[in-house]
Amino acid sequence: MTISVRPTFLAWRLALPSLVAGLLVAISLLSALHAQEEPPLFADVSTFRLDNGMDVVVIPDHRAPVVTHMVWYRVGAADEPPGKSGIAHFLEHLMFKGTSKIPAGDFSKIIRQHGGEDNAFTSSDYTAYFQRIAKEQLPMVMEMEADRMANLKLTAQDVETERDVILEERRSRIDNEPAARLMEQMDAALFLNHPYHKPVIGWMNEMEKLSRQDALDFYKRFYTPANAILVVAGDTTPEEVRKLAQTHFGKLQNTAEPGPRERLKEPTPEALRQVILRDAKVPDPRLYRDYLAVAARHAEAGEAPALDVLAGILGGGPTSMIYRDLVMEKKLASSASAWFDGDKLDYGTFGIYASPLPGVDLAAVDKAIDDVIVRVQAGEITDEDLATAKSSLIAQAIYALDSQMGLAQVFGTALTTGQTVEDVRSWPQRVHRVTKDQVVAVAKKYLQPERQVSGRLMPVDGAAEPAAHSETAPPAEAPETDMPASAPAKQKDGQP
Repeated sequence: MTISVRPTFLAWRLALPSLVAGLLVAISLLSALHAQEEPPLFADVSTFRLDNGMDVVVIPDHRAPVVTHMVWYRVGAADEPPGKSGIAHFLEHLMFKGTSKIPAGDFSKIIRQHGGEDNAFTSSDYTAYFQRIAKEQLPMVMEMEADRMANLKLTAQDVETERDVILEERRSRIDNEPAARLMEQMDAALFLNHPYHKPVIGWMNEMEKLSRQDALDFYKRFYTPANAILVVAGDTTPEEVRKLAQTHFGKLQNTAEPGPRERLKEPTPEALRQVILRDAKVPDPRLYRDYLAVAARHAEAGEAPALDVLAGILGGGPTSMIYRDLVMEKKLASSASAWFDGDKLDYGTFGIYASPLPGVDLAAVDKAIDDVIVRVQAGEITDEDLATAKSSLIAQAIYALDSQMGLAQVFGTALTTGQTVEDVRSWPQRVHRVTKDQVVAVAKKYLQPERQVSGRLMPVDGAAEPAAHSETAPPAEAPETDMPASAPAKQKDGQP
């Protein structure tokens, strides 16, 4: 299973650094398209709702005889009851136990026997299960997924065994990883009141007490058809999926009404916070920033794509402003990047990362980043910076068309975080319309000191100086914190 890390939408907006060469081709293509408005993406996507309230999204893709079948639940770590952190991810693991039809542990074995693969992931806002398999097996996987939506059986032994698994997972993925621990502490500092301050995997002291009853209560409340979205991408048709969905999911009765997802709000931020973590495993200092931003669904018109473009201008690659300033001109850092994560239900975040060169004072790096931000807020953005950032973002969206899994994840993430199919389809058009004034406006509004948590990952005091040419690998966009099932680096949400 997977604890996902900021997969999805973010995945096709960010990263893909290895596609630089291909990106140039795409940019050329986009230049030709700029004479007219970019056409909407995914024109043949269809949606419908079953009588029990379950939503269905179908994305035909006939390039290969395979399908990606995903069931998304509108529930994640931020929906957990107080004192039960980690229960969403724990239940994700337990869903691979048995039902009356499928004995414990056989779910994935059956998928593999038919040449497929499967997994699951959890984030702050959603939990999802997927299978990728030959098109002929679509009825089988749909029947299996519908079965465990309604008929999960948990023994005391199942729960005890799997609890040991997630405790070990936390030790290996968080407690033994200094960068992950720093991210966890930064989230706790950034969100003073909202449940995004909790790690998706949970706090160790609460995970140790999660019980079979906790899991069953969570399952009965949230794993119900009206709280789920079926996404099927691949070599199929809307008619085929509708017929199968009605046969397997349409007959399920709802077990509960989860209620509105009303979470605690953040107070107005008033002070810059700094988190410093020292660990003997850290060879070189690293510097991170997280700003409290806005989720796409709550943003004012044009703000979300403008924040995406701002991230591209500041730290979207070797031509971005922070990279040019810190890495190429001032020789202060070996790498630097920026990203915006607005695909959340309640709040977005804007992040900046820099890996200082050995011997460089972190204060100098901090000041250099601040100086670049001040220049952007003053409107010192060239037309070339703006055009490059927009073209790169749109090209990434075009490349996403090549990934069947990516397609399914884009729509699953959007629909579980309050966005719509039309939001996904029109995203390239909205990026294309972003103006310099909009970028400056969101930089002034969200990149303010009182909205920031500054994180420093440091060697322990007295540790030997790092080698002059240390090659600490920086994250492509952002570091991992909670976990992933796909996606690029910021991968802060979700874990299998």
